Amino acid sequence: MPRSTSQTFCSLLLVSLLAVVPLASSAVTEETLNQPAAAALQRGQFEQAVRYGQAASAAATQSGDLAQQIDALLQLADAYQALGHYRHALAAVRTAEPLAESLADPVRNAAVAGALGKILWLTGATDDARRSLASSVTLARQAHAPQIAAASLNHLGNLAAEQGDPHAARVAYQDSLTLARQAQDPALTVTVLINATRLAAKEHDPHPAETLLAEATGLVQTLPASHDKAYHLLAMGQLRRTLLGVSTSQRTQAAQDDFTAAATLARQLNDQRSLSYALGYQAQLQQEGRHPAEALTQYRQAVFAAQQVEAPELLYRWQWPIGRLLKAQGDRDGAILAYQQAVANLQAIRQDFAPGRTGGSISFPASVGDVYLELADLLLQRAAQQVPSAARETDLLAARDTMEALKTAEVKDYFQDECVTALQSRITTLDRPPPHTAVVYPILLPDRLELLLQSPQGIQQITVPVDRETFIATVREFRRSLEKRTSREYLPPAQQLYGWLIRPLQGRLDTQQIETLVIVPDGPLRTIPMAALHDGQNFLIRDYAIATTPGLTLTDLRPIPRQKIQPLLNGLTEARQGFPPLDYVQKELAAIHAVYGGKVLENENYRLANMQQELKETAYSIVHIASHGQFASDVRNTFLLTFDDKLTMDRLERFMSLSQYRDQPVELLTLSACQTAAGDDRAALGLAGVAVKAGARSALATLWFINDQASSLLVTEFYRQLQNPNQSKAKALQQAQLQLLSDRRYQHPGYWSPFLLIGNWL
Repeated sequence: MPRSTSQTFCSLLLVSLLAVVPLASSAVTEETLNQPAAAALQRGQFEQAVRYGQAASAAATQSGDLAQQIDALLQLADAYQALGHYRHALAAVRTAEPLAESLADPVRNAAVAGALGKILWLTGATDDARRSLASSVTLARQAHAPQIAAASLNHLGNLAAEQGDPHAARVAYQDSLTLARQAQDPALTVTVLINATRLAAKEHDPHPAETLLAEATGLVQTLPASHDKAYHLLAMGQLRRTLLGVSTSQRTQAAQDDFTAAATLARQLNDQRSLSYALGYQAQLQQEGRHPAEALTQYRQAVFAAQQVEAPELLYRWQWPIGRLLKAQGDRDGAILAYQQAVANLQAIRQDFAPGRTGGSISFPASVGDVYLELADLLLQRAAQQVPSAARETDLLAARDTMEALKTAEVKDYFQDECVTALQSRITTLDRPPPHTAVVYPILLPDRLELLLQSPQGIQQITVPVDRETFIATVREFRRSLEKRTSREYLPPAQQLYGWLIRPLQGRLDTQQIETLVIVPDGPLRTIPMAALHDGQNFLIRDYAIATTPGLTLTDLRPIPRQKIQPLLNGLTEARQGFPPLDYVQKELAAIHAVYGGKVLENENYRLANMQQELKETAYSIVHIASHGQFASDVRNTFLLTFDDKLTMDRLERFMSLSQYRDQPVELLTLSACQTAAGDDRAALGLAGVAVKAGARSALATLWFINDQASSLLVTEFYRQLQNPNQSKAKALQQAQLQLLSDRRYQHPGYWSPFLLIGNWL
């Protein structure tokens, strides 16, 4: 882990502060330790440390002193990491890399490799991080720099612990401890001891955990007053709350002592971040001890301390429990305000901070998604009791916007970039859907299902009495049974879900003559096709054209002309890379080409380089890919198959944005043979967000792989229907699905329902 406040962002991912304890600075000389940037870091004044680091780097660059420039860049990277600005930190270290190589200084090369490794780990590039950290250890050993080797070994231990390899983590921590003691670096020794304690506690091994923590406790008292010392105390206090072998009262008192010591030290240093954590953790102890009034007071003090340094990553942590306490006291309006402040700070974090480590223990939405849901729950409760219609609509729109904010965070987190921000900057808010169109927001709450129906007449709330656990179990059963194309097991869950999701809306939909339903699915609903819901007589697709979107604020709804459609048609018919052949792809591509023309890249011609060149030279309006695709929980395992390689989501995004002449995004991206695993909500999130990631207005894709003859028939009919400029894409898909449904061979919804129109449905 990087130096002390790198924890601020890790706390978002792992909920508890100090999932890994801070390291000493990447600094490599005594002179560097005495620089103003290092001193500011030790005081917890990170914004000031950034300014000092930038000035030192500029001065060293001007003087041509490469050694000082490298040291300044490493200090600057530490400061950026302390603030959670990992992209800036990575840029600083990348700048230092060639300088260190040109200087041929093994110590600084080791330091740069170690700094790079920890930043790569923080941003989720675990394989690259491991290689860089291992290189740092090797270089540091060769250069007889035990402090740097110990620091990088500690990071390797953290990485192994996170990835579920406790043996490798213990070995790395032990080697790190040996070198840290050899270097006579007590701060680093304490860091490694605390991390080793955490591993032992996680492994439910109380005796070594207590021994390691006792050694850290004695050693931390010898450290000079610093921000790092305060964070060590906070980390030990958190660990004491989890250790077995002592009574609850003893654990609580020991933790309280550590938090009190940290608060005293933080006040001495005027370190408001450390003070905020100490007060917040003391508040948690009060809350656990069932002293809500005292807890509320200390949480508010923690908020005040965080406000002094404008630290949103701290503010949300304390505003959230304040909201919960106020809700328990019956102060719903006060609770809503606290939750709204927490969500606002989370939004600031998502805009300014690096994306979460999805390869790590937990994703950003999984760790904080309940903040959004709990706020939406309170707003919906209040809306249901509002008498003035204007006040009710205000609360309903606020609940909708809260869910939109969560969905945006989920898509950003899945793709591990801020691609959504660029899209959001060019879309317009949809206050009222077009005529004959309704948007449905299902919101799954622990005790009920809430449906928000947004139509040309406004927004309405419908409450359905089904708990989340029962609802999700039915969704899972529906998805599993749909893929069994030789049975009708899907009917009972299809009808049950129809009764919960559609029937309560039926009267309103009929009155307003709704023809198109746009679903904004929540959680597990992303894994099922709404078209296959059944009313006892017919499938939902017979009554409505259906589209889905990860969120209206993620959907570019500007109408565009259909004239001069130019497709790039890509496909594989041959077996490649362990995937079976797709015999009907050639016919599919030929049929689309006969209607629209365009460029065809098939089999050997469907290579990454060829696709890249085509998208660079021509602004295609449709990109059609008839090839195997896989959407996985981890975006790094998500790809579309090409003849010679795998087209990752990052590559797809780069290719689709290549044309320097493009003034409009791609109108449609079609993926006609992709799949997600049943029950994998996160993989389905990747499918739901593929249009956003690729920079396309719409995507047509499948939830699971189906008979490629059926797929070819449906896709070909979709494109034929799309020729009609008065036909929306949603209705074109509806007609194609109905045609397949009318074919006796393909009447089972397992053949036609997995096709989803995602994004712009117009």
